[in-house]
Amino acid sequence: MRTPYGEPSGALNFGQFAGAEVVFLARHGYGHTLSPHEINYRANIWALKELRVEGVIAVATVGGIGAAFEPGSLVLPHQIIDYTHSRKSTFFEGSEMPVTHVDFTQPYSRLLRQRLIDAAAACGEKVLDGAVYACTQGPRLETAAEIERIAREGGDVVGMTGMPEAVLAREAGLEYASLAVVVNHAAGRGDSVQEIKLEELGAVTQATIMRAVRILSSFFTGAR
Repeated sequence: MRTPYGEPSGALNFGQFAGAEVVFLARHGYGHTLSPHEINYRANIWALKELRVEGVIAVATVGGIGAAFEPGSLVLPHQIIDYTHSRKSTFFEGSEMPVTHVDFTQPYSRLLRQRLIDAAAACGEKVLDGAVYACTQGPRLETAAEIERIAREGGDVVGMTGMPEAVLAREAGLEYASLAVVVNHAAGRGDSVQEIKLEELGAVTQATIMRAVRILSSFFTGAR
C-alpha cells in the first residue's frame, strides 16, 4: 500500500481473529528487518487510517524498570516520556500545512485501554494497569546510568517504538493503546545489573506473547 509518506513497514494482512475482522501490520517489517529508528511510522499510521480501522492495539516488548514490572509481565501503559530524536513525528509539517497542535495530555485511548483491561479479566490473564513508557532511540539498549535517569524522571518501562507511533495515531484521529510485554529487566536492574543476556529473551518473549494473544482473542470475542 502506497502513502504520501512512502511505503509502510510491510504488507498489511487482512483476516479473521476470534471472529472479528482485523488487519495486522508488522512494524519491524517482514523478518524483523527494520530497526526502531528506521520504521516509517507515518506511512504505517496513514495506511491504517486509510483503511478506516476502528482502533490500533500496539503490541511491543519492553524492559522493566520499576519493581512491579518483572519479566513475563503484561502492561497497559497510560503515559509516555519521549527520548527519541530525528524521527518524523508529525503529519503537520511543510509550508503548505497550517500550524496544528493536538492535545496529548493522555496519550492512550481511555476507552481502548479499558476494553483491554476487561478482556484480560474475562480470560483470567493478569495485566498491570498503568505504567509510564519511556521511549528511547535505539537500536542499542540503554546504559545503566540512562535507566537510572529515566527512573528518576518517572519511567516504569522502556521501549523503542512507542513514539512517534502514539502521537501520529492521535493526529490521525485513531483510538490507540499499547499492550506491552516485559521481556527483561532494564539495564542495571534485577538480573541485568551487569549485562542484559539477549540470548535468554526468546523464551520469555514467546511465553508472554502467547498470553497477550489470549487477551487479544478475548478482546475481539467481546467486540463482536
